[in-house]
Amino acid sequence: MECYLYILYSPILNKYYVGSTNNINRRLYEHNIGHSIYTRKGIPWELKGKKAFSILEEARTEERRIKKCKSRKYIEAYLAKLVESSDK
Repeated sequence: MECYLYILYSPILNKYYVGSTNNINRRLYEHNIGHSIYTRKGIPWELKGKKAFSILEEARTEERRIKKCKSRKYIEAYLAKLVESSDK
């Protein structure tokens, strides 16, 4: 089963959110109905990027690595690389 690291963006808050899941459509839906307390104030959330992993633990490790950076610039650079690699 494929698992994902995903990056959401809230135009309301002008913020990014990084997460991981094994079902990206369900997780985006949960964020947008207010299921997650942390992201509730940012509804609507837009999916800006995703990266597939073979196991969830790999996606979670990458999520933690990105969150440790605590940098909007880093997230935007990461997104640019995702878009660049998907264009190839």
